[in-house]
Amino acid sequence: MWSEFSQPIALSLQVAVFSSLIVIISGTFTGRVMARTSFKGKTVIETFLMLPLVLPPTVVGFLLIVIFGMNSPVGQFIEYISGFPVIFTWRAAVIAACVVSFPLMYQAAKLGFQMIDREIEDASRVDGADDRQVLRYVSIPLAIPSLVTGAVLSFTRALGEFGASLMFAGNIPGQTQTAATAIYVAIDSGDMTMAWLWAGALVLLSFSLLLAVQLIRK
Repeated sequence: MWSEFSQPIALSLQVAVFSSLIVIISGTFTGRVMARTSFKGKTVIETFLMLPLVLPPTVVGFLLIVIFGMNSPVGQFIEYISGFPVIFTWRAAVIAACVVSFPLMYQAAKLGFQMIDREIEDASRVDGADDRQVLRYVSIPLAIPSLVTGAVLSFTRALGEFGASLMFAGNIPGQTQTAATAIYVAIDSGDMTMAWLWAGALVLLSFSLLLAVQLIRK
């Protein structure tokens, strides 16, 4: 029973960790750029970046299959380079989690950088710091509360991802079955004990992370 319970939880954590690392880096960089630049078409790009937040998960999963499927140029290229397809693997679950959680990290990072007084950054440049040093030693430290919030929200979103992962990664026990998909299968088969255990574990993990963020921000 322990193995049956732990495998989906472990895979969910694995997917959430890998996707969060990708999203934290890409979301922070994109948020910084969008917070400090103005260009034609910016609103359209921002709308596109936030789109996965409002799209039905099945639509996200369908688009991922179209883009990364074995019959797509991107999917065939990845299979040629790596030797294995992306679809119906744990890597597909990571990609799905990245797509749906990215808007949360991006929005938090953008708001965090927007709240920084530009005069502080300009003063650092006057003192001789280049853009990279300003970002590393001034902007990111001042935006840490927002970045931590975005990271935790992205992690918890990835931890509970269901719809897009089910379509794109599948539900293969021991390979692509996360806790969220395991709960669905358990309920469908009438195994409420396992459903409660998996649900309770996800609730406990998510609650603990969100509580930690609240305490840090205070």
